[in-house]
Amino acid sequence: MSQITIKDRHFRIIGYIETRTDGVKVGKDAKYRIVGYYEPKSNVTKDAHYRIVAHGDILSSLITDAS
Repeated sequence: MSQITIKDRHFRIIGYIETRTDGVKVGKDAKYRIVGYYEPKSNVTKDAHYRIVAHGDILSSLITDAS
């Protein structure tokens, strides 16, 4: 599993995107709460409740600075 750190313009960590071994990406906020998923086989992004929010990978846009 690999992890990418997402930072704001002031270089504060606002979230993470983890890629699992099956290719699914999991978006998490700075406190490691899941905000969404990207499933490459179906090419859809889903929110934390598994509702489809977009076609394509927009997972990083679900990660916002909520501090």
